[in-house]
Amino acid sequence: MGADIDQQSVARAYAFWAPMYDVVFGAVFERGRQEAIAAAEKICGPKGGRILEVGVGTGISLPCYARINRIVGIDISEPMLRKAHARVAEQKLANVETLAVMDATRMALPDNSFDVVVAQYVITAVPNPEGTLDEFARVLKPGGEIVLVNHIGAETGPRRLFEQCFAPVARRLGWRPEFPFKRLSDWAARNGTMRVLERRPMPPLGHFALIRFARAS
Repeated sequence: MGADIDQQSVARAYAFWAPMYDVVFGAVFERGRQEAIAAAEKICGPKGGRILEVGVGTGISLPCYARINRIVGIDISEPMLRKAHARVAEQKLANVETLAVMDATRMALPDNSFDVVVAQYVITAVPNPEGTLDEFARVLKPGGEIVLVNHIGAETGPRRLFEQCFAPVARRLGWRPEFPFKRLSDWAARNGTMRVLERRPMPPLGHFALIRFARAS
């Protein structure tokens, strides 16, 4: 994997992106956001449930959740969360319970407290992906699901070569472009309580994937 990213570089990167994140990435990531929300809401069912969104950022996803679902959002970036708080107030999103600055690898949240954990474009941008996923599993109720949307590195071909060359620049932006799917499937096998349910390509051009894990009941 080479030199990894660190928490300070991620925080700096997202502080930089906060003022322009919605404009730069809003349309690019729109399909992935909508698919992740749809998957989460299907799990919660018609009566709704409690959803943790990790890496909630500017809160761009928050208005898209049905109001029957209760949302907790966390992010490492305080500048991002300021925009999320403003969005919640402006749009009167009463179903958003809490927005908090928090390290995803050490979440101050109780065990077994969420029906779904959603993380969009997050796992490849944290210093300790496996530790972060362990935390997701810890706060998830038995029978709940983790829903990820992320870039997954190419295993072969020209895109893999490009990702390897681009990796040093990407890390300075808070990204890890060469992240392999095997790292996620190996984590699920080691964790023991989680299993992979789905891996579905997402646009643009299949560079991203929606991945679902289920926790044993």
